[in-house]
Amino acid sequence: MISHGKDIKIFTGNSNRPLAEAICKEIGTLELGNAEVGAFSDGENFVSIYETVRGSDVFVVQSTSSPVNDNLMEMLIMIDALRRASAGRITAVMPYFGYARQDRKTKPRDPISAKLVANLITRAGADRLLTMDLHASQIQGFFDIPVDNLLGGSIFTEYFQERFADEPDVMVVSPDVGSVARARSFAQRLGVPLAIVDKRRQKANTSEVMNIIGQVDGKKVILFDDMVDTAGSLCGAAQALVELGGATEVYACASHGVLSGSAVDRINESVIKEVFFLDTICPRADIKCDKIQYLSVARLFAEAIERIFAEVSVSKLFT
Repeated sequence: MISHGKDIKIFTGNSNRPLAEAICKEIGTLELGNAEVGAFSDGENFVSIYETVRGSDVFVVQSTSSPVNDNLMEMLIMIDALRRASAGRITAVMPYFGYARQDRKTKPRDPISAKLVANLITRAGADRLLTMDLHASQIQGFFDIPVDNLLGGSIFTEYFQERFADEPDVMVVSPDVGSVARARSFAQRLGVPLAIVDKRRQKANTSEVMNIIGQVDGKKVILFDDMVDTAGSLCGAAQALVELGGATEVYACASHGVLSGSAVDRINESVIKEVFFLDTICPRADIKCDKIQYLSVARLFAEAIERIFAEVSVSKLFT
């Protein structure tokens, strides 16, 4: 690895091409790298790089969202191809880091898949990782290469400060105890109080709301989390805030809109007025839900990429 490439080149797989193009546009004159990423008839992935990358600072933009394994393999193969083509430095840009929820053993003989994915990315040839809102911050320690974990809360803060500039009765709510730290930080940025929904998870992707910690009666509340998968927890928390807590309006925001299973139907049928996601996962064309809105992370990732290339501090982006 060299400490600094001669120029910036950005490549992408098939998981979120619109975001990669938007990042290039934010940087300015940069165009997306010329590459073909596809699959053979038997399902094996292939990558062809059609321009020189020798000595360049190369950034591979690829979220490992659904189909998770295909997108992960695309990224690994592209990193390997770039390493063998003598790229100066390779940064894996993963706006959404898949397998992040499997970050520890919760029962005997469980895998720690997040660590395995970290090993794969490192062994493939990545020199550093740029991601956003890891499900568990300790995943940064799974890597033996530098990791920059950007925070999407700043984008939501900017939006809601403008949206509720003249609203006195606004409150941030953490949908569970595990999300309290990030929700508290978000509430402090907005300058509003914090409440917590205490729930008991019976099994994966199901939960039961138990109690509301905090006074939400007569408030407009913003549920804040890092991701929404099946939306069961989110919609259950929203229902409890209205029926048990007396909240007048419920909004929600999360960095990653995974939206698997019946998530969209649940959101449509819920008491939530609007749900805001970042475009770390490419919005699906088949989703028909007027409640779901997306905010772009392109500007934040573009600035991080420019700072990494220029060898200047990235910490400014966290404040």
